[in-house]
Formats: sequence, structure tokens, C-alpha cells
Amino acid sequence: MHRQIRALLDAGHEVTYVAPFTHFNVTPAMGLTAVDVAHLASYGRARGALRRGLRGADLLIVHDHRMLQALPYRRPPVVWDLREHIAPRRLARAQRRHQVITSAVVPEATLVAPSPPPPGDTRVVHIGRLSAERGVTELIGLAERLVPHGVRLDLIGAAARDVRPLLRDAQRVGLLDWFGYVPNRHALRMAEGALAGLSLADATVRTLPTKIMDYMGRGLPVITTPQGASLVEETGCGMVVPLEVDAVLNAVLELKEDPVRRARLGAQGHAEARLRHHWPDHAAAFVARAETWAGVTAHALAV
Repeated sequence: MHRQIRALLDAGHEVTYVAPFTHFNVTPAMGLTAVDVAHLASYGRARGALRRGLRGADLLIVHDHRMLQALPYRRPPVVWDLREHIAPRRLARAQRRHQVITSAVVPEATLVAPSPPPPGDTRVVHIGRLSAERGVTELIGLAERLVPHGVRLDLIGAAARDVRPLLRDAQRVGLLDWFGYVPNRHALRMAEGALAGLSLADATVRTLPTKIMDYMGRGLPVITTPQGASLVEETGCGMVVPLEVDAVLNAVLELKEDPVRRARLGAQGHAEARLRHHWPDHAAAFVARAETWAGVTAHALAV
């Protein structure tokens, strides 16, 4: 919404957004045509929502690979915005049928703050979807271990149904603050000034850890499991740890006790994000590609 759709709207295009607005209690932005669809809708319901959204559209951009299985028969050109690591053979098969957005086509990017506050020492933050494979058990264990050290854990993001009771219980006893779904722009502001941003996942998670760029853009040191190692090590913006409570705890405490180091890591990440991953620097190129794929210069696009 705050990157691709905003860029298309600013370029004068009409955009229809098919998304679970009601489920996440979100009011669609001004200037947008919204089609509400149930969260994790059946393929039949998803296909029906897409049919409604595609009326008069010149291009369909799909962000969830499951929606590729619910495409209406009559449709405009399709673009799959790929956000996960997939086998080369599967990628080649997708590229024969659709246009595919990868980081090589449209670079991963975030909204970089011009001058975020320096990292503090009283809280750590996790932005993004919460699930068992994304370390919910470890996050709750970490929150409990951080209490004696005067550090709070903020969790900003929707959660899978099976882990919600665990999160509610942890919040009820005062271990952490779970804010649920928050629009990305607001979530980024909430993260500013934290001691570190966490990106935890087990080996089954193949999506790109874009939250690392979000933390960099807000001047936060990053603590990540190996999925984010390449970006963190390349930029020198944080620490790589295994998905273990002790390892994450030790990393947090190291940063808490070393304000010079956490300020340096945060500054290095912010500088790299501003140089290479600031979305406004890539927005025009994205719009131009979308117009080429659609064969239009100013008309209706569906996302």
C-alpha cells in the first residue's frame, strides 16, 4: 500500500486493491477502489473477489502465490510479486506464464526515515507476521528473560491463529506488548528508538526478511537468524544468531551494555538503506515497468 500502490496512484493510475480489509480492521486509503475479501478465503471466494476487482483493469499484480491458483479465466496480464525463495525450475515455469517481480527486477526497499533517533536501551521490537515458524515461542521466552534486565519486547504484527492464545497470555501477565496488525507506515514509526529489531525464523521460512530493511531504515541494529545473514553481514548493521533464546538474549544484552556499538550498527544500516533501499528512489522505475506490462501509460491497474 505505502510503496507500490502509492506510487501508482501518484502517477495518475486507477488502482483496485483486493485485500482482507475487514479482517485487519483497515479503512482503505482515499483514491483507492477497495474489494474486501475474507482472510484466507476459499479459492472460489478469492476468484470471485478477483473478478470484481478486475473489471476494466489492464494489469493484475499478485502478492500471494496462492492467488495464482484462483485466477479468473478472463484476465489481463498477470505479474507475480515474488517474496520468497523458490526453486529455479519453479521460477522458470512461472516466468513462462506471467511476469515475475524479483529483487533483480524491482529492488527490495523501505521508507527510510531522514534522521531517526538513536537506538535506546529499554525495548526491542519485532515487526511482521507472528507464527511458530517465525519464532513466537522463542520471542515469548526472550521476553521473560529480558524482564530482569529492564528491557521490554514490542511485537507489531498479525499472528497465526494457533499462536494467538500464547501471545495473549504473555501480554496478560505483563511479559510483552503485542499490538496486532498495524499499517506499515505506523509500525515503522513505532519501532524508532528501540534497542534492536528482531528478525527470527526457522529453516522452513523462505520469504525474504524485508523487515531487516525496515529496521535499517529506522536506524536500528538488527538481530537476525541465518535467513537474513547475507544482508546484515554485507552492511555491518547487526548480529546473526541461531534461533535459540539464549543466543538472542545474549545479543540483546551485548547491545544494551554497549551504546557506542549499537549506535554504530544503527548508523551503518541507516546509511546503507538510504543509499540503496529507499523506496522513493525506485518508485518511478516500478511504475514504468507496470505501464509496460499493461501496455498503457495512464489507466486502471489492479493490485
